[in-house]
Amino acid sequence: MTTAVAIQPAMPRPTPVPIAAARPRKQQQRPSPGKENVVAAKPVSTNVGPVANIRTRRERPCDACRRRKSRCVIHEGAVLCVLCEFHKQECTFVQSPLPRKRKVVDDGKKDSPNNQKKRSVDAEPPPLALPTPTITATAPSPPPTQTPLVNSRLPHLGETLGLQRRQHSRYIGLSSPFDSVLIGLSNFDTRNESTFDLGTLRRVNDHECFIMLPDENTQDYADEAETLNLVEQIVHPHGPALLDIYFRIVHPSFPIIQKHLFVQRYRHGDRSFSPSLMAGMYVLALNWWSFDPNLANYPKPDAARLESIAMKSLSLAMERPKLSTVQAGLLLLQRPEADSWSLTTQLVAIGQELGLHLDCSSWSIPLWERGLRKRIGWALYMQDKWSSLIHGRPSHVFNANWAVKTINDEDFKEEGDGYEAPAEESEDDKESERGRILFAQMIGLTKIMAEIMDTFYTQVAIQDFANAGKNSTALVLERARFVQLKLRDWFQYLPKTVSMEAPTNGRFSSLGYLHLAYFATEITLHRRFVQSLDGTTASSEVVYNLRTAAKTRLIRAMDFVNRLKPEHLQGFWYFASKINFTLIGTFGSLLWATAPSQEEADFYKTRLREYRWTLSVSSKRADFLDYAVSMLDASRAMLNNLAEKPKLMDEVSRVGVPPQSARERNRMPPPSSTSAASAASRLASARKAYEDTEMMDEGDGSELRRYPSSGSFHGFENPEFAQYGGGGGMQQPGSAEGSVKGGTPRSQ
Repeated sequence: MTTAVAIQPAMPRPTPVPIAAARPRKQQQRPSPGKENVVAAKPVSTNVGPVANIRTRRERPCDACRRRKSRCVIHEGAVLCVLCEFHKQECTFVQSPLPRKRKVVDDGKKDSPNNQKKRSVDAEPPPLALPTPTITATAPSPPPTQTPLVNSRLPHLGETLGLQRRQHSRYIGLSSPFDSVLIGLSNFDTRNESTFDLGTLRRVNDHECFIMLPDENTQDYADEAETLNLVEQIVHPHGPALLDIYFRIVHPSFPIIQKHLFVQRYRHGDRSFSPSLMAGMYVLALNWWSFDPNLANYPKPDAARLESIAMKSLSLAMERPKLSTVQAGLLLLQRPEADSWSLTTQLVAIGQELGLHLDCSSWSIPLWERGLRKRIGWALYMQDKWSSLIHGRPSHVFNANWAVKTINDEDFKEEGDGYEAPAEESEDDKESERGRILFAQMIGLTKIMAEIMDTFYTQVAIQDFANAGKNSTALVLERARFVQLKLRDWFQYLPKTVSMEAPTNGRFSSLGYLHLAYFATEITLHRRFVQSLDGTTASSEVVYNLRTAAKTRLIRAMDFVNRLKPEHLQGFWYFASKINFTLIGTFGSLLWATAPSQEEADFYKTRLREYRWTLSVSSKRADFLDYAVSMLDASRAMLNNLAEKPKLMDEVSRVGVPPQSARERNRMPPPSSTSAASAASRLASARKAYEDTEMMDEGDGSELRRYPSSGSFHGFENPEFAQYGGGGGMQQPGSAEGSVKGGTPRSQ
């Protein structure tokens, strides 16, 4: 063993903060934060000879780590640092450190503000102008002093499971060659790690274990730093401003990044970020480039080039999967034009490799990583389920293998990563609180939507309905009963802070994608009802009931789109929103195609024409709506082949028919008492069937019914029906639904 020699640095520098200087063992020591559930390790006998490797200076890296430019960590009582022990090599301190390149001016002061030059991107990313947690580039500021990357304010990434810098983890399942009984025979140290020839076993509790593998053995690992430099060069010098946009607009309602940890690392010049993650954040932020007054006058960075680099880097990162790999993939999939079923399935597989499908609440990892893993896990769950809906393909996440606990407020906290929450709540904090509620509500809605897909759209369910024959509609209604209750309760108990009428305070709002997802879920359910109807088997009463309910859902969804404001249209929209807007038009086309009469078909034709116009106007503020317009045009072309429908002669059976003109009504003879009684009987019967099917209370949809558009269906205006509520859509008890004239609901 070579004797350590203390060599003074070539130039003086501030005293660094120690990483892990060797010190005597203490008899009793409290576990560090995030280590409350460390598995009791088996005793390990280590024969330590004369210690010739004790550091003579605080935080001085060994020679091997200095050459690698990696963090050097020596645990208490250990002779070798972690990396030297892993690589089975000597851990020496004999080489002198390389002198740091510093600017020197005439008066002897370093980095004088009057002599500063723009630092190249290769050196480190530009600093952030404001203190954590806010990122901004609106005001220039001098670069921060050079400080070590690891200090008392930055958590040790080495303690994490899914964010370590130079190694990655892979989950070991029960049926794998690594039998749990054999793993239990291994000798684990105080970090719950056991090194053997194939890698390092990392045990997180009594049941789950991972294998840690070095990144350097994977393809193109050495090129990762160069790729990150290229990403920074493309956006230079606007990187901080783009990150500020990302954390203001995208992050609150899609919180899959540990914000304050990320900001701290970025401010301290950390060069170990995933290139695909950085590129994904920049690409999303570029959508709001023109809205930032400090960026609008500059040339916009090449988004296509960033996307190309990000996708190539992501494919390479999949060989060394980390949490940042899933984060990058999820962000890249949020681009409206970049939905990819194959990439979604790859991310699900990587998430399972990282153990994101497991319950991590008792793992021996930092507290903040547990919350981050849960947020990423649920984001991956939603990505899979909504992709399954919009593509009409089987989901890859099954409830039997999904053990992630329900998300709660503790999972969003940042305090565990060294960030201290401010005493007073700022406007950004309020927006973050709204975003957390929105994210949690979206998870709850996705669970209901996934149950609808499992109940009605699997191959087994489709075959069951086909085998039911003339009883298929009854079977559909029977299976829908409980999931309808869940959907009703979800909407009824939706917090007011995420209602569409909540004030936006002059900010872009992401609330639109949550409510649109609700209408898409309702439409997905009622679409199955309409598809099950068969005029030869279903009774006219059931047909009336289900088509009336479907018409009500369609009108509500279209009215919702009519009421979207600029701050909603220009906010962040979840990736499935493009298709969810399209599903409204598809549902209208389905009702048009299956309408039993020409009058009802003409009604849906008119409403679809109005909906297309609304989307066309709104697309000026939200480009992705162009897709919904094109899909409407495609459906309209298919409907050109629709056969002519018969005209109705019986006024009572005209379900969903638009109101007649005043001239036609004046020519009609007054209804007889017999026809009025008949109408009353039919309406009462239909109302009962509707309530039995819908199981909706008066609170459901009340917010939407208060603001119907002026083009909404006003119901039958035949005097024969006026005394029974006047609407073709069955009115809920106590509701205020009615036609609108001048923006005021008509009294019933």
